Amino acid sequence: MQLSKEEMLAKANLLSKNTLMETLDIEMVDYGDDFLVARMPVNSRVYQPDGVLHGGATAALIESVGSFASHIFLDIENKFVRGLEITANHLKSVKSGYVYAKATFLHKGRTTQLLDVRVTDDDDNLISIGRLSTITLPKNK
Repeated sequence: MQLSKEEMLAKANLLSKNTLMETLDIEMVDYGDDFLVARMPVNSRVYQPDGVLHGGATAALIESVGSFASHIFLDIENKFVRGLEITANHLKSVKSGYVYAKATFLHKGRTTQLLDVRVTDDDDNLISIGRLSTITLPKNK
């Protein structure tokens, strides 16, 4: 039986318990055939000292949504996903609200994946652009 969209998102968010994603309040909020969207609140927990969104928190959001996308869209019964490389270009600062990261595949191979991640604010302004490469490896049983 295939999970509904709501069940899949709930399952993904449950996996975030007791992790960095929970600490940063990152939540998976939407997905389709080739994308996954996560959001993160912008508040003092993710600020840099001058009161705007920290680039490291944005990079954590980019890696989280990209890794989850690889996790959801690939066979994970016998495999696990790890990030290989991340790049992020920060274009605009944010002081409040939410940021949304949409991960889409540029390459969805059996072993390696490359994802484009666009981070926007509540008004759909582009905040950061990220690229994440992941690798899928067999689980040792």
